[in-house]
Amino acid sequence: MNLRKRTKITAEVATSSMNDIMFFLMLFFLIMSTLLNPNVVKLTLPNSKHNQTLRQKEVTISVTKELQFYVNNVPVEFEKLEPLLKTELAKSKDLTVILRCDSGITVQNLVSLLEIGNKLKVKMVLATKAPNGTNG
Repeated sequence: MNLRKRTKITAEVATSSMNDIMFFLMLFFLIMSTLLNPNVVKLTLPNSKHNQTLRQKEVTISVTKELQFYVNNVPVEFEKLEPLLKTELAKSKDLTVILRCDSGITVQNLVSLLEIGNKLKVKMVLATKAPNGTNG
């Protein structure tokens, strides 16, 4: 008398679609991570009570605590800022320069940047942090 079962039951988990799901998740997170933070230069902006945004031809100058200068997120030496702004001004007469300075830099460094703008007769705006924590 044979009491054993003739068919053996095996447990399997189908994982063939798991690769597709993981690929789409990875692609989604890669795309989202590039869109989240377009400004690469990390700065602590000074605070302001009023918030205003500009919609003109803009050039952004960022200054870190270590006095590293960036024009549109491209590193530039301080001596090359004025010629670079001259070429941008030649492209567009209605140019606005947005100064994104770290709150730790001295006033003299800020005045040096403003003197360049005054010499070129360019409108310069200082970016600040709004009361709700967003950059303005």
